[in-house]
Amino acid sequence: MTVMNNIKALAAKALMLLALPFGVVGGGLLVTSCSDEPDTDHFYTFTGEMLSDYLANRPQYSDFYYVVRQAKMLDLLSTYGSYTCFLPSNDAMQEFLKERGLKSVEDLSFEDCDTIARTHLVANMYSTFDMTQDVLSTANMLGRYLATEQSVDADSNAVVMLEGNARIIFSKLLDDGQEVHQNDSVENGIVQPIDKVIEKSNSFVADILRNDPSISIFYEALVKTGVREQILPFIDPDYDNKAYPKYYYKSHVWKEVAWVPDTKKYGFTGFIETDSVFLAKFQEFNIDTSQGNLKALYDLAVKFYNGVYGDGTDEYGVHRNDDIVEDDSKKPGWGFDHLTDSINPLRRFIQYHFMTRYVPGTADLTALIPKVTKEAFGFDSKKVNPCEWYQTLLPHTMLKIEQLTMNKDEQGNDCRGIDADCIQRHFVNRRYAAPEYNYRGALVDNTVDKTHDALNGHYFYVDDLVVFSYDVQNVVQNMRIRMDFSTVWPEVMTNDMRLKGNYLVDDAQDHPDDSNTPVNGRNFYFPLGYLDGVTFNPNCHLVMRRPHCNFWSWQGDEWNLFGDYDMTFRIPPVPYTGEWQLRLGFCAIPTRGVMQVYYDGKPQGIPLDMTKELNSTIYLGDEMCSYDDYLKKTDEEKAEEQKLLKNLGAYRAGRSTYHFGSGGGKGYFLGDNGTYRKILCQTRIDATQDHYIRFRVASDGKQGNDNEFMLDYFEMVPKSVYGVDQEGAMEDDL
Repeated sequence: MTVMNNIKALAAKALMLLALPFGVVGGGLLVTSCSDEPDTDHFYTFTGEMLSDYLANRPQYSDFYYVVRQAKMLDLLSTYGSYTCFLPSNDAMQEFLKERGLKSVEDLSFEDCDTIARTHLVANMYSTFDMTQDVLSTANMLGRYLATEQSVDADSNAVVMLEGNARIIFSKLLDDGQEVHQNDSVENGIVQPIDKVIEKSNSFVADILRNDPSISIFYEALVKTGVREQILPFIDPDYDNKAYPKYYYKSHVWKEVAWVPDTKKYGFTGFIETDSVFLAKFQEFNIDTSQGNLKALYDLAVKFYNGVYGDGTDEYGVHRNDDIVEDDSKKPGWGFDHLTDSINPLRRFIQYHFMTRYVPGTADLTALIPKVTKEAFGFDSKKVNPCEWYQTLLPHTMLKIEQLTMNKDEQGNDCRGIDADCIQRHFVNRRYAAPEYNYRGALVDNTVDKTHDALNGHYFYVDDLVVFSYDVQNVVQNMRIRMDFSTVWPEVMTNDMRLKGNYLVDDAQDHPDDSNTPVNGRNFYFPLGYLDGVTFNPNCHLVMRRPHCNFWSWQGDEWNLFGDYDMTFRIPPVPYTGEWQLRLGFCAIPTRGVMQVYYDGKPQGIPLDMTKELNSTIYLGDEMCSYDDYLKKTDEEKAEEQKLLKNLGAYRAGRSTYHFGSGGGKGYFLGDNGTYRKILCQTRIDATQDHYIRFRVASDGKQGNDNEFMLDYFEMVPKSVYGVDQEGAMEDDL
């Protein structure tokens, strides 16, 4: 079979697999048609060769072989595992050396060799057909993510670009008659030949922002407001993961093991307007630029932040906000000569552009998209657009990130239809609720650009202002805020723990894989002080279980508390002061326990019992019905049931939430007895202050799982949503 025919066959099979259903056998998920592992049937297989042999046996890669040998990594590449090697030829290595004034690879230091080798190796297998997002979902062995982009070579072959300049070679005939091509397979991985050496910046995000001439206005404001100093932290030098042993526990019926995180890094992600965007906004809002762009940007910030922190007048000069307690615009710190003051509108404007976590590519802005569903994990995209909420550097604020299906021919335009050409794009602070309002938000540019990724952060271009305006505060974010607990704490994403592991496969129930590299991925537990805003007693373990698509857990993962726990965490900020309802989403099963809830130190009602399901007598009893029967109810019947449950302090799970159900379909949480939402408290929340939820064990210890308690997702719901009281009306069930 020729190279072209082989690639076409692989592509055809990939398309066929995407169209097939999948199934579940027994208690674990069996994917019969596709998985996240590459389809090795159509790889070029060299039986018996390990990756180390592949390098040693091909003289055209002798320079990279030398680098790997000097980095003392040959032993690793000679053992069984799953690796992808992005392999530069000798020509590519020589070009790299020449640019640095070096004559041969022997001029490279050990540190140089270690960096080069680890940059080109990924501990997972990726064919070119797996590289569909703008970044690989697994970091390389330096802990950095490689940007990927689909492209076409001079012969019209589909190829993949890495970091914007290194091309995976489709096929090439060498002088000795040997052929090299993409997707070469060895016993312990896959080889992707490339035409340039991959390089990753060792700068901090503040430095790469400085080096981008297209965002000079933003960068000047970043420096002058002092926000640049806030995005400098990188790693906690005092954190030592080797100081903590593995933790063995039992969650429901699974005996498992958890590790502490490998690192404790700090990260930042920016959504940045280019100079051209700002200049257009200056013109749109009649901003005087005669005193320079910095003063013009300050004046623009005043227009927007006056409506939230000043006299209540929005950017169009209309007074809309009577709820501002203190008018900051009358204080000295508001002025242009006090740009570093915490209340300064330009400083607030710049702070709001940064999330307090590292997100390397647009694919990670919302939940993982498995091949078997082709939609964000746990979100039924026919009912809702996937969205996530993230805290920013501006105190007590969050960004809403929404994923929208769009057509490639209509970049930037709302396209709600779904067809073969549709792609996933992300917006900052979008809210669509026609005909009442349509706030478009800012479209995130998903163009691959290696210069946007740094050791401690990443930034994206956006095509409109990212601003915490009156409309964002009171319209866009005036909605139910649902957050998976893995997104509540920034450290989880920054340190590469969210949605990692083989979600398609369960571990053995009684024999946890506690090797250094467990085949299906790791669970994690968190030492005291690791998660910002979280405290607990020393008799507690807080565990994040890796994702399983067949678990009754939204987005696949879940958090467990074990022991005589007493845990307190700072809740995410709400957009405005008012009456809010706080809810916990979870799955009730007999092995779980009971806990008492506190809000800001005050106990809230009776303890929450996680052994009680919705069909128990304290809730719906025999009136509990399946998902299909629920859909058959009239609107009045649904409203009546919701009112009954609300009075009992509970809600069914959202109609759009699910896991991969038996037989290949979706197991919707709304129709399950165990998956529901419990009201933790209903109270007035001051949006300018920190607030805390406390969970204290109240179990008798007879459950047998060390007082196991589950945290799946967290909801903050404004009265405008939960406070419906008209006859037959109800909060939406999504």
